[in-house]
Formats: sequence, structure tokens, C-alpha cells
Amino acid sequence: MPPIIRVVRAEAVYTPPPPEPVTAWSGVPAAELVYLYMETRTQRRITRPTEPTGDTYYARINQNRWVADCYCGSAQVVSPTDPRYGCVECGWGWSALIFPADATAVETQVMLEPRPALRNWWHADDPLNPVQPDPDPGPEPEPEPPEEP
Repeated sequence: MPPIIRVVRAEAVYTPPPPEPVTAWSGVPAAELVYLYMETRTQRRITRPTEPTGDTYYARINQNRWVADCYCGSAQVVSPTDPRYGCVECGWGWSALIFPADATAVETQVMLEPRPALRNWWHADDPLNPVQPDPDPGPEPEPEPPEEP
């Protein structure tokens, strides 16, 4: 039986580099891990957001990862444990993220697809969702009575 491949969250992607222990960043909120990760990889300081932007984005699952897209075109792996998003590319501050009410249930549902690269999910209310639900067509029309001969 193949191993279970879970949906990836920020905590699994943005980890400290060797030789630091994997628990070195365990007290850091998930949305802030990307800043530590990028600083260690680029060897430069990245200014962290201090204020909320007032913007709200929808989190989605893209190829087995929770992600959030920035208006600048960048995206980062995020986590339902910390519904904030700050962009390390353009420097846009903390934006609120909308996750499903039960993120674990959504993860369980998408994991029914055995190929992680095909695991995708969009929030039904996300205006960027490429599969918009059909609008309610309303009640069925009454059938026409048969014509009399």
C-alpha cells in the first residue's frame, strides 16, 4: 500500500535549514514562517508586515498545497492554523484569509484523489473559482396541457 500523502501546509514547507533542528521555528505562527524561510535562503532581511491591509483573500488547494495568491501575482503556501497572508515578494501587509469552515474535511475529500498533483480545491464563494456553481434556474415550468383533437 502506498504511503498517505497529506495536503501540505506552511508548517511543512517553511522549515529551518540544517543544521538547525526542525523544531527551531515551532513557536512561530504559520503565516510568519515564510519570512524566516526567505531570509535564510536569500541571506537578507525581509520586512515583516505590522498592520493589516484590510484585504481578504480566499485560500485554496493547488496541487496538494494550501496556497494564497497576492494581487502582485505571487503566491505562498499558507495554513488554516493562521489565517493571515503577507507577501514576501511585493511586501503587501497582512491580509485576512478565508478558509473553509472545516479545512480538515476538505483535505480528507481532496485526498481521495490518489495523485497529489491533481488535488485542487477552490472555495465556492471565491470569485476567482474557475468552476462557478450554476445559478438557480428557478422552478420548473408547468407542462403544457395536451391539445384536444
